[in-house]
Amino acid sequence: MSDQLQESKPFATPFEWIGGEDRVRALVDRFYDLMDIEPGYKELRTAHGNTLEDARQKLFWFLCGWLGGPQHYTEKFGHPRLRMRHMPFSIGVQERDQWLACMDQAMGETGVDAVLRERLKTSFLQTADWMRNQPGSHG
Repeated sequence: MSDQLQESKPFATPFEWIGGEDRVRALVDRFYDLMDIEPGYKELRTAHGNTLEDARQKLFWFLCGWLGGPQHYTEKFGHPRLRMRHMPFSIGVQERDQWLACMDQAMGETGVDAVLRERLKTSFLQTADWMRNQPGSHG
């Protein structure tokens, strides 16, 4: 039984599956690069203010831990409290959808495994929708 279970789940964590810190860094870098250059992510980019460096680093730290790897973010800042930390920013349906589209594009362009990509898209959708703080129907 345990052999079958191991075969169906070759990686202990999504962090291992994605390829560790180097691959998380590549994903985060592509995500913010796309946000900066693609006109379709204009509102999302505007919501991030003048510079992306702080957000880029924090997302890298957060995703490492969220995916089951090193808990860089928690060690530096404590519990992520994502919704609270995003309250100063106006996040509506458009920002949510652009964030999700940008992350999906970044996952595709950095070669995230198709099965993992689909699982992450589902998790990202739930989290991104929960982050919204502007009127509009959830879902």
